[in-house]
Amino acid sequence: MWSFIRFTLIWISQNLAIPFWIVGHIHLSIHNFHDILELISSIGMNVIVAVGFIMDYRNVRATDTSQED
Repeated sequence: MWSFIRFTLIWISQNLAIPFWIVGHIHLSIHNFHDILELISSIGMNVIVAVGFIMDYRNVRATDTSQED
């Protein structure tokens, strides 16, 4: 089950990061956050993308040891 959750987080971070940020910025520029649910949703989407990015980075670093920084 953990591998499926891990795969899903990485997939979301790779495929939905730009749509999350574009929609979030357009929404922020048009609307004020009157509802705490909107604020939590926006932060949650960015956290999901960040966690997926970090997980994928660690996975790539662990599997690709031939490249140096």
